[in-house]
Amino acid sequence: MSLFKRSVTEGLGTFWLVLGGCGSAVLAAAFPNVGIGLLGVALAFGLTVLTMAFAIGHISGCHLNPAVSVGLVVGGRFPARELPAYIVSQVIGATIAAALLYFIASGKPGFELASGLASNGYGEHSPGGYSMAAGLVCELVMTAMFVLIILGATDRRAPAGFAPIAIGLGLTLIHLISIPVTNTSVNPARSTGPALIVGGWALQQLWLFWLAPILGAVIGGITYRWLGAEKTA
Repeated sequence: MSLFKRSVTEGLGTFWLVLGGCGSAVLAAAFPNVGIGLLGVALAFGLTVLTMAFAIGHISGCHLNPAVSVGLVVGGRFPARELPAYIVSQVIGATIAAALLYFIASGKPGFELASGLASNGYGEHSPGGYSMAAGLVCELVMTAMFVLIILGATDRRAPAGFAPIAIGLGLTLIHLISIPVTNTSVNPARSTGPALIVGGWALQQLWLFWLAPILGAVIGGITYRWLGAEKTA
């Protein structure tokens, strides 16, 4: 499969992640009487990854996340030369999804872009008012664990066929923990799409949601490469 086709596939998968995950937060989380709440949003993000892992995992690997791609490079599972193409496609897919979500959401009277379009933030833009330091540490640790889950679940020694379930549920758990802190990123592309539409504070705080997830991914990749190394005779 050509790099171009695999990159386009990554863009499509990231589009679905942002539309499904952020869409659930913007359109359904607090819908009158039947809102899905924090649990529903967390599950929606997990389901986007689970469904795409089954749909496109055999085509592109279903990274859907620049931090995951970096973690896989560090973990020895993905060639560094293909990293730029994947990251660009992931960001494009996320941005298209955010633009589509804005179009849909703005069709409701009273919608205000100032609400954030599920953007990630810290301080006064954290759902729970958490500090920048708390947000950075949370994003770093959650991404490191996510990369560990991915590398472990896709290891050739792991039970075959169950990786999408473990990865999807892992992302759900991460959202259950960290939505109150940063609205949960662990994915620079997912953060960039809404931030480009919202602008202002979302763009000003975007640096943290590139720095922390990528550092966490590097830590996760190095850690699993050491833990999972097979002994040689």
